[in-house]
Amino acid sequence: MNQTLSPHIEIMRHSVAHLLAAAVLKMFPEAKFGIGPVIGNGFYYDFDLPRTLIPEDLEILEKIMRELIQKNYSYDRAELPIKTALKKFEELNQPYKAEIIRDLKQKGEEMVSVYETGFFVDLCTGPHIDSTGEIPSNGFKLEKISGAYWKGDQSKAQLQRIYGVAFETSAELQAYLKQQEEAEQRDHRKIGADQELFAFSPEIGSGLVLWLPKGNIIKEELENWAKETEQMQGYMRVTTPIITKENLFYTSEHLPHYASSMYAPINIDGEKYYIKPMNCPFHHEIFKHRARSYRELPLRIAEYGWCHRYEDSGSLFGLMRVRGMQMNDAHIYCTREQAIEEFVNVIKLHEYYYKKLGITEYYMELALRNPENKKYHGDDAMWQEAEDLTRKAMEISGVPYVIQNDGAAFYGPKIDFQIKSITGRIFTASTNQIDLFMPKKFNLTYKNSNGKEDYVVCIHRAPLGTHERFIGFLIEHFAGAFPVWLSPTQVTLLPISEKFFDYADKVMKALQSSGIRTEMSAENESLGKRIREAEKQKVPYMLVVGEKEMKSNTVSVRSRGSKQQETIDFEKFIKFIERKIFEKQ
Repeated sequence: MNQTLSPHIEIMRHSVAHLLAAAVLKMFPEAKFGIGPVIGNGFYYDFDLPRTLIPEDLEILEKIMRELIQKNYSYDRAELPIKTALKKFEELNQPYKAEIIRDLKQKGEEMVSVYETGFFVDLCTGPHIDSTGEIPSNGFKLEKISGAYWKGDQSKAQLQRIYGVAFETSAELQAYLKQQEEAEQRDHRKIGADQELFAFSPEIGSGLVLWLPKGNIIKEELENWAKETEQMQGYMRVTTPIITKENLFYTSEHLPHYASSMYAPINIDGEKYYIKPMNCPFHHEIFKHRARSYRELPLRIAEYGWCHRYEDSGSLFGLMRVRGMQMNDAHIYCTREQAIEEFVNVIKLHEYYYKKLGITEYYMELALRNPENKKYHGDDAMWQEAEDLTRKAMEISGVPYVIQNDGAAFYGPKIDFQIKSITGRIFTASTNQIDLFMPKKFNLTYKNSNGKEDYVVCIHRAPLGTHERFIGFLIEHFAGAFPVWLSPTQVTLLPISEKFFDYADKVMKALQSSGIRTEMSAENESLGKRIREAEKQKVPYMLVVGEKEMKSNTVSVRSRGSKQQETIDFEKFIKFIERKIFEKQ
């Protein structure tokens, strides 16, 4: 499965970024230029400008860009000695480009390439298309403006970043814009506020989620489902502390390599303690608290433990990136002979969850190490064995996958499950690993059938990822219309008038005694308004009760998204909805 872009569209998008920069220079002759890379479906470019941009500026810049397309300027490349290029950009009064050139000089570069597009000159490795005339004038759009620190450093200048998208045809652009409109309507932050699922408080802190009663129902339903499923697959549940002495993270080597993503230490009785960012080292300590035999393996340890990570404030985004999280975490300790089968079962567990939730588009991304990157630990033989075991399991599973030749954990290759929402957005749902490094660091051994000590293989897995991110995905995936079993309110009772409150109360108690989450809408409002409110809350079933229903011991059922009503015996309705919940529908 190939998730990479075609070379031509990447080159075209990069060329549109240069076209934007040329338009900015025409609008603001004193503009200073940062960088303008290709990202996702488009590009961005950072600028230091004499005034703050407003949304209306984007339309003006688009018009200028289309005028430059008509002029058919060529993208002319030239190789220049570092000294010549530095002088050129200093004369152009482009300090950020000059800084990049000085950085390249320090790294030993002797030549750099520049591109001229009409009156605009940029420092760039390329490549580009031949001329601006090749850019489809109705195939791009400038989307938004944001702030960005130069080189991502808050101590440096803040620039203005313009984001844009570009496609090879107008039809592709229109399809993308329609998809974005759908994504905006499904934004989990908006739906979460409308349905009162979660909140954030500045008094508590950024990235720390407050699960409101209705959101907490979704969280607990997922957790209970996972616990039931894992129990049937032989997992044993544990609980570990939320803080630990720092030495644990020196053993795991997360200190100092992961320190920037950890909260600052707490001094307790003269020793440093850290809030845990992951459960792994704690589970390793549980495994080795006594001697183990091969007869106990595989040993599967699971925990919904709280973890906290110090994410950069600029990257925090609703439930998708938070600082406090609970994850569907587990570690499997097994022999090498068991590792492939266990990992295949982990992959299949992902598929089971996805199928039940109606997630049909997903793939795995295998992240390998880049030998030139110094962050990776362990010898070549260990890496090769871990990679071979992982690849074999992935092949056996039959799930499509792509390879990323960097991005592995510092101690081993990993696979990320990427899932696609209805809006086309790709989410990293979970990270999983076959780990040969930590067993040696923690001395995780067992006695094999020959009575000799051997190291276990450790499998890290979290099929549902963190509650926060996964529920954020599900909110957008279902547009807030959760399946019955996950819906915070499964049934809303709507008595036509006060005369029928007692009968409605009788029905409600019968539903609640069967474990069905039921609310009564008995406000002093019209029935139509109360129905519209239940529809807004995406309640799966509305039960209207009046004279006819009270006399016949029935309810008039109105399903979510339907204008039709069906009158049925309310005991029959209870059995119907119980079946839906049992089958996770």
